[in-house]
Amino acid sequence: MRVYIIDRFEGSFAVCEEENGETIGLERARIPREAEEGDVLIHEAGVFRIDREQTARRREKMRRKLDRLWADDE
Repeated sequence: MRVYIIDRFEGSFAVCEEENGETIGLERARIPREAEEGDVLIHEAGVFRIDREQTARRREKMRRKLDRLWADDE
């Protein structure tokens, strides 16, 4: 099993970050159609799927970080 995080889309590729921090381009046709930037992708047995729980945890963590940043500016 490999884990990727979608950073952005460029043409027919999803630019993703691997667990080791390296960047990889995945063909958009290989990942779920509903995938969005920030989604966590799991690659298992040749199939990509979105890990909704891990994606939600990451988004909440980022939201809290941003909230702290904005609070520090006040």
